[in-house]
Amino acid sequence: MKIAIYPGSFDPITLGHLNIIKRAARCFDKLIVCVMVNSQKNGLFTPEERVELIRRVVSQLPNVEVDASSILLAEYAKQRRARVIVKGLRAVSDFEAEVQMSVINRKLNPNVDTMFLSSHEKYTYLSSTVVKEMVRYGVELSDFLPREIIQDVKKKTEESRRDG
Repeated sequence: MKIAIYPGSFDPITLGHLNIIKRAARCFDKLIVCVMVNSQKNGLFTPEERVELIRRVVSQLPNVEVDASSILLAEYAKQRRARVIVKGLRAVSDFEAEVQMSVINRKLNPNVDTMFLSSHEKYTYLSSTVVKEMVRYGVELSDFLPREIIQDVKKKTEESRRDG
């Protein structure tokens, strides 16, 4: 079985992420979308909440599994017997950092390769950070987020504003 992992913070999952998930799912027997803890990012949603949101969004994709992990990606790939890490690239600026990470992952786990999928041109500007900023200003979100989670993102942003 060909298993791949699509890692990310997914805070929240965007239509750009979903585009990569759908395309990668066609290439592998199983695609594991893994919410990874990024120590440099403060999350709007907890990892558990992100997993739940992603599960709702990918429920129609039978070969996509959703998980969360706080261990190194190379070790996680080894544990899950995944041979490929899928990374989406929006721009040249993503490429440099992602290539560096792919070299490190291969050094830590020589059995894993990284496959880069370029972002669909509709989503090259899109990131979770940009989406969170647009939510704060009341922008219509249907071009940026899966419809299944728009209300969740609005509600969580409002709660975050009240608590912060």
